[in-house]
Amino acid sequence: MRALVAHSRYSAGNWCSYRPSSSPTISQEIKDSLRKFRFARRNEGSAALVIKINKAKLIMEEVEQFDSISIEELAEELPENSPRYVMLSYQLEHPDGRKSFPLVLLNWAPTSSEIGMLTLHASALLEFQSTADVSRVIELRDGPEGLTKEVVDAKLLSS
Repeated sequence: MRALVAHSRYSAGNWCSYRPSSSPTISQEIKDSLRKFRFARRNEGSAALVIKINKAKLIMEEVEQFDSISIEELAEELPENSPRYVMLSYQLEHPDGRKSFPLVLLNWAPTSSEIGMLTLHASALLEFQSTADVSRVIELRDGPEGLTKEVVDAKLLSS
């Protein structure tokens, strides 16, 4: 405990809020994009907002936004060797015929990615999830083969 108290970044009663300088920053621009995406009205199809970590700058950046994209098309758009956070507004067909549009975070982290990027990506996941204000997370490690309509439907209908 002495090391924590002696470190200048820690103040009495506030030591647990310390954030290592190696954690990526979520800019206000990304926060605004997430908010706009979250509150967009959708009546048909799925939409996605893709975010990556810029390792050199240690910030999160918007890669692209897709409107009316299928899960299979999204899988083809995502890189096979680099992790991404994907906010997905998904058109879910319920067994009783209802349609809903749940917001879900796809944690795209292919095992073929560089270990350093996977570590950085994993270290920022909870903060990103909290900032995006999304409770459902689908972990995807198998690349495009692991992201299918069947996988997403099964995960969402079971929760």
